[in-house]
Amino acid sequence: MSDASGPGVCRGGEGTAEPSAAEPNTSAGAPESAQPADAPADAAAGAGAGAGVGGDQEGRRARVVLVDDHRMFRTGVQAEIGRTAITGVEVVGEAADVDQAVTVITTTRPEVVLLDVHLPGGGGVEVLRRCAPLMSDAERPVRFLALSVSDAAEDVIGVIRGGARGYVTKTITGTDLVDSIFRVQDGDAVFSPRLAGFVLDAFASTDAPPVDEDLDRLTQREREVLRLIARGYAYKEIAKQLFISVKTVESHVSAVLRKLQLSNRHELTRWATARRLV
Repeated sequence: MSDASGPGVCRGGEGTAEPSAAEPNTSAGAPESAQPADAPADAAAGAGAGAGVGGDQEGRRARVVLVDDHRMFRTGVQAEIGRTAITGVEVVGEAADVDQAVTVITTTRPEVVLLDVHLPGGGGVEVLRRCAPLMSDAERPVRFLALSVSDAAEDVIGVIRGGARGYVTKTITGTDLVDSIFRVQDGDAVFSPRLAGFVLDAFASTDAPPVDEDLDRLTQREREVLRLIARGYAYKEIAKQLFISVKTVESHVSAVLRKLQLSNRHELTRWATARRLV
């Protein structure tokens, strides 16, 4: 998190939600279960913690769930913002895919969810769809802030249309991320500076990019393989570029064809070209 510029904000008029005392789901069998609310904040020391992150927002608190399929990234964010006495942010749960996210969010009822766009099981848009009743709760709304490496038009517009209150990229600083969390908790709309104008233009336009449900079925790795296949790369070349085996490439291609209901790489290339993914 090294971007020196903070997120731009469009102020809303909604009030803050009262923190809930609910505890996260900590069932032992889950591969990536929610972390207890009182987990040591320094458990991930060395994974990105900064000494000057935020303040305690004059005694304010925000209960947050982290949703991202990369454990190391979640650990880094937890270390960066999860020191509640300093930042005012309490990380009450984590999830690595859509099903886990819905379970943890429903169980803990946080004020804010930091949501990655690309997740196994249907992506961030699917999490938003399944959590729609929580977002519309007048007394205790759960609000979503997309936190993603992607700044692609279809990703930004997809989650905003799905109900997210903002979208920031993973280059954001820890201080600005804490500030964004509290602004979203207040009902503001928050965007990284480069995306703010783009979002306004997209929603003012009649040809704003639609949500591509087919593309959202693919994992991040499957998208990478899809793009390389569509560009004419051979399986061996893809394996070398992505540091995976040829057999793994074949498995990804088979999964992509099955999910998109295509028959061969030629149809796949046409599909990707039509969506300007190449």
